[in-house]
Amino acid sequence: MMKDQLILGIETSCDETAVAIIKNGREITANVVASQIESHKRFGGVVPEIASRHHVEQMTIVLEEALSQGHVTMADIDAIAVTEGPGLVGALLIGVNAAKALAFANQKPLVPVHHIAGHIYANRLVTEFKFPLLALVVSGGHTELVYMKEHGHFEVIGETRDDAAGEAYDKVARTLNMPYPGGPHIDRMAHEGTPTIDLPRAWLEEGSYDFSFSGLKSAVINTVHNAEQRGETIAPEDLAASFQASVVDVLVTKAKRAVEQYGVKQLLVAGGVAANKGLREALQQTFSQQSDVELVIPPLSLCTDNAAMIAAAGSVMFEKGIRAEMTLNANPGLDIEIFN
Repeated sequence: MMKDQLILGIETSCDETAVAIIKNGREITANVVASQIESHKRFGGVVPEIASRHHVEQMTIVLEEALSQGHVTMADIDAIAVTEGPGLVGALLIGVNAAKALAFANQKPLVPVHHIAGHIYANRLVTEFKFPLLALVVSGGHTELVYMKEHGHFEVIGETRDDAAGEAYDKVARTLNMPYPGGPHIDRMAHEGTPTIDLPRAWLEEGSYDFSFSGLKSAVINTVHNAEQRGETIAPEDLAASFQASVVDVLVTKAKRAVEQYGVKQLLVAGGVAANKGLREALQQTFSQQSDVELVIPPLSLCTDNAAMIAAAGSVMFEKGIRAEMTLNANPGLDIEIFN
């Protein structure tokens, strides 16, 4: 009987300190996340120095909790996977150095993982991948369409040229005086309003799978300012609904076109904005008619940053023989295609 493979994952790319243990690449045995939202709320966004300090304070606690939850010791672990990048450099460094210390002290292989590869592999904790597939990655810092012909192979066919979708959500939320993080508030408010305000959709040049949301964000800000100058009031629910309709329309339309062009078997949705109810509903409606393409959306707990996704991606990288030396450093601008 083959021994179960246990991968310990560490994720500290932004403001969540997370450690998880994954069995055989598919099964969560422990998944612990310490969130810092309350600390950053009063600043209206993540403050890198504060995030790094919290990671230092939480890392040992979260690690011990994950080992306890998984009923294992470091001796049972086969490899340590860690987010190498992209992310906030100070935050990434805490996770990388913790992983290096653990790997060195326990003589375990160290596996570097790309943060977005992690988001994509969160879906493997839901169902097995069927290749070729497409991943629609929508998060605070990234909006991308990634084509995968096999495990661990990533080809970016479309990416954001300016603001990522999640970033636009947070900036629009700030304009409407909503607390950080703004995305969930806009999503909730959008369901209470009607998309009556005409806002732009950036389709870019014909055939492009790239995204652009900065024009949309500026249009929302200008709409609010112009109304204020004229002494008019705009229903924030309608503005939120109009903004969300524009974002979702572009994301779903481009994903549908790419799915058809690339002839894929699955469309995976990944990243924090995958938790957005409006986006989930629109995708389910669009792809429910396409029986030949399976739509996979992870549960809400696996959409936002966590270490289970890093361990799941790390399991594949480990099997592919990818290892990091003790010279591993944080790489805030890491390219996902480097792992191909």
